[in-house]
Amino acid sequence: MNRWHHHARTAQRKHASRYHRCWPLWLGVSYLSARRCLRPPLRTFPFDPIVLEQEADIGGTFRYRTYQNATLVSSKQLTCFSDFRLPLDHPDHLTLEEYVSYLRAYCKHFGITDRIRLQTKVVNVSRNPAGGHIVSYVTKAPSGEWGSTLRTINAAYIALCTGLHVIPSIPALPGIEHVLNLENHTSGTTPSAYHSVEYKSRAQLAGRRIMILGTGETGMDLAYEAAKAGAKEVVLCSRSGFLSFPKALNDFEIFGFGFKSDKASVPIDSLITNLAETAYVHPVSDFVIKRLMWFLTGTQAGCNQWVGELEPDRLGRAYVFLNKSHKAMPYINRPYKSRSKFLEYMSRYIDPSEDMPPHTDFTVDLAPFPSHFLSNGRAVFPPSKRKDAIRMQNRDVRPDLVIYATGYRQEFSFLDKDGGYPTPGDADVRNVVRTGDESVAFIGFVRPGVGAIPPISEMQAFFWISLLKGQVKTPLPKPHYHLLVKDTARITYGVDHSAYQSTLAKDIGAAPGLAQLWWGARDARPCLLLRRFECSFGAAFTTFYRLVGPYASPLAPQISKTELWDTITRRGLLGNLIMGLIPMVFYLGVNAFALGLELLLTLGGLVRL
Repeated sequence: MNRWHHHARTAQRKHASRYHRCWPLWLGVSYLSARRCLRPPLRTFPFDPIVLEQEADIGGTFRYRTYQNATLVSSKQLTCFSDFRLPLDHPDHLTLEEYVSYLRAYCKHFGITDRIRLQTKVVNVSRNPAGGHIVSYVTKAPSGEWGSTLRTINAAYIALCTGLHVIPSIPALPGIEHVLNLENHTSGTTPSAYHSVEYKSRAQLAGRRIMILGTGETGMDLAYEAAKAGAKEVVLCSRSGFLSFPKALNDFEIFGFGFKSDKASVPIDSLITNLAETAYVHPVSDFVIKRLMWFLTGTQAGCNQWVGELEPDRLGRAYVFLNKSHKAMPYINRPYKSRSKFLEYMSRYIDPSEDMPPHTDFTVDLAPFPSHFLSNGRAVFPPSKRKDAIRMQNRDVRPDLVIYATGYRQEFSFLDKDGGYPTPGDADVRNVVRTGDESVAFIGFVRPGVGAIPPISEMQAFFWISLLKGQVKTPLPKPHYHLLVKDTARITYGVDHSAYQSTLAKDIGAAPGLAQLWWGARDARPCLLLRRFECSFGAAFTTFYRLVGPYASPLAPQISKTELWDTITRRGLLGNLIMGLIPMVFYLGVNAFALGLELLLTLGGLVRL
């Protein structure tokens, strides 16, 4: 019996008579997948789960921290849970309102709603000397005030699902008070500065001189919304660049011939194939992808991205989060885009947002983060060799609105400081639990470079439950799914979506191999070739990890044969050739060569495996 299994079983026997078989959870999308795992027929461990949710309704960030015209940048194929899918004819990318409706339908379908205690705020979690955890909470009164009566729950297990995007992160910006000084502005507009969580509609942007701090997906959305709202000036500030791709690939022209999808544009996250995918993040892959981007769009910085490029040693999937909010790029590209007519004829990416009336001549100015503001409210940009820094060095930029699109931070002030509780950074076992403290899990606290958090949370929940049941194969292999970061990086919890998903699936015996697909197939043998093709050419859909293993679902084969197969066929012959077959053959060859070389060196005694 491994130590994780022993720890969980010992706690279960010791406290079964005194504690609820429960794990209080704070509702986010991550919770829903975890809660689903404890419903029949998946529930095979004596939990009695209870959910504590501070808000008045479900939805978390997707309901309470959203804004006008916001849509998911991850496709429905990769965002929906494994056994509750949307219709084939539903648009690939949902609005946030649609996604919250989907979550409500999910709760209703699986009978989750009855276990959720809304308007319940956790104020303290402490260790019980007798074992387990004491969760103290208050509830909201009809008046809207938090009650003063403190209630408690004794819990053997706790899953924290508060999410990555809750508490705004606002960096210090010297001189920001001068921007807010009304005397520095002659337009009559009241100056202001706020975090992007406070932005709700275009009306807040019309007629303003706007500086947006941050070029993540929210910053890009705000730049586009400001241009469409009729802002007087938009300056978008980037610390160290970004890697831009559209959330859905559109049409290309090669030597004047158009290549279009048969049905619609194809979501970028569903183009990534499974077989040999973990080799795709290798620098060799980045070299190939950069040249392909140059051929198709004229630039190696990103897809039709002419400025804001990352540092050379960070330009690639192994290092960054792909920015899939692409609508502002034509506005940003205008001062920089330059390509000969011959190259443009040879190959051209057709961006549907190139012509965006009104303000078709409007420019979103890219700039570095300002070092400070002068007493007259003018921004000072640090000197740099970046193209945008050189262009903006002598510009007189005096915003009357500063928006911090600078992300969020995580706090766990409710965890008792004397309890020795871990944080997500301490979760050394697959980023879910800390070794020796497996009764506390962090679900949904990793961010994929390409992909979506909800299906990752689902796999994390499967992993944690298997861990508590002693069903995880040990010892665990060394992880190779983290994105590469510098020591000074602000975000250190990035993972490669496919590598992380497949790692968790292998840990719990849910990764379907070809032999398993042959002998364990639920349907007729003629479909086996199709299933193998799907698992190779499809992205890391969680549904694939429910074909076999402890969480196998009778719905998985049908989903893979319909919706997921449809996603593959929509790429068309050329798309599957360029994005599927050629990369797989190439990287399988690279892997085979590297493995063979390593074995030869090992046999020669030059290296050790």
